[in-house]
Amino acid sequence: QVQLVESGGGLVQAGGSLRLSCAASGQTFSSYAMYWLRQVPGKVRELLATINWSGTSTAYAGAVRGRFTISRDNAKNTLYLQMNSLKPDDTAVYYCAAGSTYSTSSQNYDYWGQGTQVTVSS
Repeated sequence: QVQLVESGGGLVQAGGSLRLSCAASGQTFSSYAMYWLRQVPGKVRELLATINWSGTSTAYAGAVRGRFTISRDNAKNTLYLQMNSLKPDDTAVYYCAAGSTYSTSSQNYDYWGQGTQVTVSS
């Protein structure tokens, strides 16, 4: 079992920045590929960024590429999402997830955090 707890969400003005954290406990964090996703009520959950177990490989959705950066610190069992140049369209609940194998399908993710709200005002 892996427990994931997100933090760092909040209210920010357009153009601002936030850094989300996802603290992991339980089984070995470094064994898992990690993901950031977001969801707006009434819409499909959107995969934003992926990172492999070692942090050497990352990938981003087009909507956030160049503005968001995913990273991990395996020594601290923590995943991060640095979000810059935020837009009102980035308003959503942000989730971290862990998967024992790398996948771009969220159906294959094994563990999920509870989510943290990010609101970007115009």
